[in-house]
Amino acid sequence: MGRQPFGVFIRIEGVPNAVALAEITAMPLGMELPALGASVEGEVFWHAHNHQVRVRLDEWRTSAE
Repeated sequence: MGRQPFGVFIRIEGVPNAVALAEITAMPLGMELPALGASVEGEVFWHAHNHQVRVRLDEWRTSAE
């Protein structure tokens, strides 16, 4: 996993070629990016044929509801 100003890159277990990104624009106000090495869960809501995916983290979704 890697943190950038625009979001967090996530390694997807069992899919070594995937490049997953949880974008900061999906993060609710008052939340923080996950720490490096943290285990997170989420839902893929967009993908491309070149193994790029966008993920909505469960912790972000439940705090916004």
